[in-house]
Amino acid sequence: MAIFKEYDHYDGLGLVDLMSSGAISVQEVLEAAITRIETLNPQLNAVNYPMFAEGRRRVAEGLPNGRFRGVPFLLKDQLAPYAGIPMASGCRALKQYVPDFDSELVKRYKRTGVVTLGKTNVPEFGLIPATEPLGFGPTRNPWNRDYSSGGSSGGAAAAVAGGMVPLASGNDGGGSIRIPSSCCGLFGLKPSRGRTPNGPRDGEYWQGATVQHVITRTVRDSAAMLDLTHGTDPGAPFSIPSPAESYLNAIQRPPRRLKIAFNTHSPINSAVHPICMAAVMETARLVEALGHHPIEAQPTIDGDVYAQSYAIMNLGEVAADLEELRAFLGRRPGPHDVETLTAIAGLLGRTFSAGDFVRSLRQWGRMGRIMGGFFQKYDLYLTPTLAYPPPLIGDLQPKRHEQTAMKVVTALGVGRLIKASGIVDKLARENISFTPFTMLANMTGIPAMSVPLHWTPEGLPVGVQFFAPFGDEATLLQLAAQLEETQPWFDKRPPIKA
Repeated sequence: MAIFKEYDHYDGLGLVDLMSSGAISVQEVLEAAITRIETLNPQLNAVNYPMFAEGRRRVAEGLPNGRFRGVPFLLKDQLAPYAGIPMASGCRALKQYVPDFDSELVKRYKRTGVVTLGKTNVPEFGLIPATEPLGFGPTRNPWNRDYSSGGSSGGAAAAVAGGMVPLASGNDGGGSIRIPSSCCGLFGLKPSRGRTPNGPRDGEYWQGATVQHVITRTVRDSAAMLDLTHGTDPGAPFSIPSPAESYLNAIQRPPRRLKIAFNTHSPINSAVHPICMAAVMETARLVEALGHHPIEAQPTIDGDVYAQSYAIMNLGEVAADLEELRAFLGRRPGPHDVETLTAIAGLLGRTFSAGDFVRSLRQWGRMGRIMGGFFQKYDLYLTPTLAYPPPLIGDLQPKRHEQTAMKVVTALGVGRLIKASGIVDKLARENISFTPFTMLANMTGIPAMSVPLHWTPEGLPVGVQFFAPFGDEATLLQLAAQLEETQPWFDKRPPIKA
C-alpha cells in the first residue's frame, strides 16, 4: 500500500471528498494517520492510549455511511466513555478503569463514520489549563515543544495542530476547548449548555459548566460535526431549542451586519499581555473592514464574585471526584494515586458549606442575566482568548517550595489549614490570571469560540474569543467562516516534522 504523504493537507470533509471520489481508500487514510501518530507522538505526547487495533477492526467490519466516513479521529481521555477502552482522566489511579458502555456522544461520533485511533492526554481530572499530568507526562506544543499546548484538551489540540488527525474531541468546563485552540493555532467552539448530550449516565458536568464538542483546523469541520451530534438524549435535565437550519448550510453565507462589543480588560483586573490586547484590536479593525460595527464595551461583572463563585464550584467538584475515586479503589486515595494539587483541591472543597456552594451557583445565574441584558445591545462580544501567549512547560505548576508545603498540609489532612496558608489561593489566581476571559461562557452557558487569527513574532499562536447569546452558535460559525475566508489559517503549519 502506497504511503499517503499529503494526508495532513486536508481537513476532515476534504478527506471524505477524496475518499468518495475513489482517489484514495479508507484503508490508505487510516494507515497514513497511524503512521503520523506513531512518528509524531514521541515528540508531542498527545496520545496517551493508542487504539490502532480498534480502528483497523472497525474499518475491516465496515463503517457507517456517515458524513465523516473514514476520517481519523481522537477522543479526549475524559468524559468520553468508549466501551472496552481505558479512561483515566489523567489520573494514575484510574489507569485500570475500563468503562463497559459508550457515552451517547461517542455513539453519535461512531455514527458519523469517524475512525477513533486513540485517547488524548489531559491534566488530572481536567483541572488546570496545561496538559502536564504526572501519570502520563506533559503534552508539548507543535509550534515550539518547550511550550504548553494548553488544557485541558491539550492532547487533542496538539494532535490536530501536528496533523495527526484533522479533528479531535474535547470538552470545555472553563475554557478547555478554547484555551488549547488558542495555544495551538486552531478553531475551537464551545457550544451552549445542553447543545451536546451527556448521557446515558450523567445529567450535567461541573454544574452545567462543561460542554463537549471538537477541536478542528477548519470551521466547516466543526459545523458539520455539531450538525451530527447536537440534540438532547433521554433523561437530559433540559432541552435546548434546535438550530433553525444546518450549521454547515448556515456558514455558506456571511453573517448579517453585526454589532460587536470588544474589550481587552481582564474581569479580575489581572494583567493582559500587549500581544493579546493587540490581537483584539486588530480583530476589531478586521471585522469593521468586513462591514460589522465594533464598539468598545464590556458587561458589568464583579471580578471577585466571578472568580470566587467559579472556584467554589471547581473545588467542590474535585471533592466529589475524590469521593468517587475512593469508592472505585475501595480505599482512601493516597499520594501515589492523585497529584498533590488535586488532593489539596479536594480537601479545600470540603471546607466550604452547602450554603457556600449554592450561593456560588446563584451568582452564575445572576451573571447569566447580566449577559442576557448585554446581548440586548450587542450581537457578539470579543475579548482575548487568553491573557498571554502559550506558557512554557511547567510555568503553571506549583514551584518546588510550594509543592513541599502542599505535601505537608495534605499529609495533615486539615483543609482549613490549607485555606489559611494562602498557597492554593495564590495558585488559583495565577491560573485564572492566564484564563480570565474564558470562564464567563461556562458559568452563564453561552456559546463562545477561539479563532486563530494571530501569531507572536516568535511564531506562537494567539487566539481571539467571541461570545454569542445563548443558543446562537450559528452566528459564531458564520462569522468564523467569514474570518477564515478573509484571513486564512489552514496553511499555517507548525515546524514539527513527521
